[in-house]
Amino acid sequence: MSTPLAPAAPSTVTTAAPSTVTRTYAVRTLGCQMNVHDSEHMAGMLEQAGYTKASAADAAADRADVVVINTCAVRENAANKLYGNLGRLASVKAERPGMQIAVGGCLAQKDRGTIVSKAPWVDVVFGTHNLDALPVLLERARHNEAAQVEIAETLQVFPSTLPTRRESVYAGWVSISVGCNNTCTFCIVPHLRGKERDRRPGAVLAEVEALVAQGAVEVTLLGQNVNSYGVEFGDRGAFAKLLRACGTIDGLERVRFTSPHPAAFTDDVIAAMAETPNVMPQLHMPLQSGSDRVLRAMRRSYRSDKFLGILERVRAAMPDASITTDLIVGFPGETEEDFAETLRVVEESRFSSAFTFQYSPRPGTPAFDLPELPKEVVQERFERLLALQDRVSGQESARQVGRTVQVLVTEGAGRKDGATHRLTGRAEDNRLVHLAVPAPVAATLATTSEVPVEGDPRLADDLAADVPRPGDVVTVQVTQSAPYHLIADSALAGGEYRVRRTRSGDAWAAREVARLGGGDDHGHGAPAAPGPVVLGLPTLRA
Repeated sequence: MSTPLAPAAPSTVTTAAPSTVTRTYAVRTLGCQMNVHDSEHMAGMLEQAGYTKASAADAAADRADVVVINTCAVRENAANKLYGNLGRLASVKAERPGMQIAVGGCLAQKDRGTIVSKAPWVDVVFGTHNLDALPVLLERARHNEAAQVEIAETLQVFPSTLPTRRESVYAGWVSISVGCNNTCTFCIVPHLRGKERDRRPGAVLAEVEALVAQGAVEVTLLGQNVNSYGVEFGDRGAFAKLLRACGTIDGLERVRFTSPHPAAFTDDVIAAMAETPNVMPQLHMPLQSGSDRVLRAMRRSYRSDKFLGILERVRAAMPDASITTDLIVGFPGETEEDFAETLRVVEESRFSSAFTFQYSPRPGTPAFDLPELPKEVVQERFERLLALQDRVSGQESARQVGRTVQVLVTEGAGRKDGATHRLTGRAEDNRLVHLAVPAPVAATLATTSEVPVEGDPRLADDLAADVPRPGDVVTVQVTQSAPYHLIADSALAGGEYRVRRTRSGDAWAAREVARLGGGDDHGHGAPAAPGPVVLGLPTLRA
């Protein structure tokens, strides 16, 4: 058994104060949920080191003093995205003396010094194993007037012990493990993130409780393979136990997790999901291919029958569960017969949605040297698979019409919300829902962006009972469907529409009052702590 990771010493985040002049930062995330959560840690460390987050306008216009790009290496176009960003920033930096650019994440771990040779205007390159080094490396690059490249080969500090600036007050990520012990031939992740390292259940639950205390009502448990959690400390039932333990946390309303591996998915997890009220009826289960021959070539240690059996048992326990997946088209050697098997399994699986990718060869993976299929063949199959999934998703969404759903209102508006006067949120099964509010409420909410405190009705002392805030839950009935979202306009005809206040809504309002320069006496409950949310950072004993 491997030795425990050393705790993060406070010096790793407090000795790199940039200067007496406050400098701004922006973090751009290219990648998966794990990258998003890593970006929250990067932001938390920068704020603890004295930086302040750039405004949305300044970040979009590249006017931050420090721009951090957190990269992904899973797809071939990840490098194109990175160097596209860096190319644009080169001219900006030339006109802004003192600006710094840092590159972190999986592609930084993989390419190391190559990034600086291709883009010599980059100041800092750091990897997935040493997120805590970012503030120190920025200060060192500024002092030495030279690029700093520091890539650790093994995990130095468990990321969850680092300061965290969470973008959402109502939902948060909690990492239960890092790394992966699988050997899928197409995947670069184990090479870049290392072997699986599990956090102790007590540490995970303490972080969840801290998030809930800050106002969150939803938590997503993260891991490259969440359902193998516990293998490091010898408890193969640890993940199911963790789900059940989350059910005992007062105030935690929604628990999700991503991503499990079908080979390690056991019936005790299904039982824990079905029997724990705050574990949501939603499952993201990567299939990758429906062909047993291709799954064998991918070293995916399950076959299509096992996969379909898991889905059958999940739906027997949770009939309304929404199941999503990942799919790869065009893996080397895939025949038309193999692809037909994928279509068959997708048709039978009835996925709500699927993240579908064309195979991308990644240097360092066992499949890299295998001969690729012709691009036109892969593209044609990809389009057929998309068409099938669009049809299945449309049929599954249509089955939701008439259902009453509980929608957690999110802060980010839907693309058409302004024109349709709807709000956007997620149902219990994680489906995207655009919901209408009664006409008087729509008129009230018509102008709520970047207004003074006294101008935002959601922050009023006498908040109307039917005005929802981000973080509140609205009960509505689904009236229309599209393949990848639902519409709930029941409020317009006097139908189902009820707003339930939550602590998350209170926390959101308190944060907005502080952001917009208002006081703290607006009666919205305990205000959210300013700045980053710092969870679990150890202190040295005397």
